[in-house]
Amino acid sequence: MLKFHQIVLRKFLTLFLALFVIIGTIVYYWVYEFYIDTTKEALKQDIELLSLQINPHTNLDTFVQIVKEKLHARITLIGADGKVLAESDKDKKEMENHRYRDEIMQSDKSEFGFKIRHSHTVDKDLLYVVKKYTLNGKVVYIRLAREIKGIQAEIFSLGMKILGALIIFFIAIFVVTYKINTQIEYETGKIVEFLKSLAKKKKSTYISSDYSQEFALITKLLTKVAQIIVKKEKKKTKYTDELKASNKQKDDILSAISHEFKNPIAIINGYSQTLLEDENLNTTIRKKFLGKIHNNGQKLSNLIDTLRLSMKLDGDHQSITTQKTNLFTLTQECAQNLQLNYPRRSVMVEGGTDAEVEIDPTLFSIVINNLIENAIKYSEDEVHVVVSDKQFEVKDTGVGISEQDLQNITEKFYRVQQQRWNNSLGLGLFLVNKIVNLHHFQLKISSKVNEGSIFTISF
Repeated sequence: MLKFHQIVLRKFLTLFLALFVIIGTIVYYWVYEFYIDTTKEALKQDIELLSLQINPHTNLDTFVQIVKEKLHARITLIGADGKVLAESDKDKKEMENHRYRDEIMQSDKSEFGFKIRHSHTVDKDLLYVVKKYTLNGKVVYIRLAREIKGIQAEIFSLGMKILGALIIFFIAIFVVTYKINTQIEYETGKIVEFLKSLAKKKKSTYISSDYSQEFALITKLLTKVAQIIVKKEKKKTKYTDELKASNKQKDDILSAISHEFKNPIAIINGYSQTLLEDENLNTTIRKKFLGKIHNNGQKLSNLIDTLRLSMKLDGDHQSITTQKTNLFTLTQECAQNLQLNYPRRSVMVEGGTDAEVEIDPTLFSIVINNLIENAIKYSEDEVHVVVSDKQFEVKDTGVGISEQDLQNITEKFYRVQQQRWNNSLGLGLFLVNKIVNLHHFQLKISSKVNEGSIFTISF
């Protein structure tokens, strides 16, 4: 049987090694992925800017040398047939045909092509980013590359700092623990003997301690522990389960809100920083950047409005002003606005063109927009909306909803976990259900997995 200080030493050594391995692994992958993603985004933006600077009178060989000097990156201009038109780091005449390079073929299928590989030309590991353009009536691939280096050194340096901090922490704790170990062993020895007597159902003897107030209190309460331990254990289990459920809900809410706000804020910060730092930025690019800042600012405003509305509805503080409204016309307007964001999708509005319902048009348009947009997102075929003065119905032939999700889908911040690409706040159907109830209507959802869903509002 090990002594107390030996157990403490083992536990601390195990904890130290576990912390170092876990933190080291997390830091390595986080730094590596961050480095790669940051470099990709920088190269993509550089390529977009470079494409605007090439014109029929540009000397390509001189152009790539200037780019190399300013960006400290390797640049290659490649023709549609794979022939190298200009190269910053080698004589283009000595270079092979690039038509079937992985990054080139990938850029034919998507907006950008990416590849990490060793370059025999410069004898370095490079990250390549390629985009296909039509410049002056000819297809030109603009390829930028940067060296991947220093990542291991950065990770090693950070790892050494973490190791040093953990060692100092371990030594300090161990010294303090060792000093009080002897006194604690004596007091715990008395307690152990007392517990042994309880385990053997012998008559308990009086036990006291003058080492500290804590030990005095422990010895006083030990005789009562056996009677209440079972009851307390049940309460503890129930409390722990409730706490876990509460923490999970809080984490899901914070994660959803953080994810939705993070991208617009990052875009606004990125473009605004570029505008501030580059006073001579091309007017076209400046307008483009300002447009993106405005759009993402509007997106943040809409998110905030959605959260505020959900809070009002959840607390029954939202007022309603109804009027006779042509539901067919309102639905058509909503569908047309949505199709501006989804130009390749078709929304078919059918039913009675003269259907009138007593509703709050502003609130009910939120219901219509959410139901139609959900149908667009979760299906690939056209979406059918059927309108009458008795009910409003949205049909899709998408992925469908499982029975378990159907039971919870109208709850606040609930998101279908199987849809990994779904980055919404989980408020859409919550708002729909609340607004429908506010109108004293009835919402019915029927769905089959991989067959589609039908959302029906009965008036």
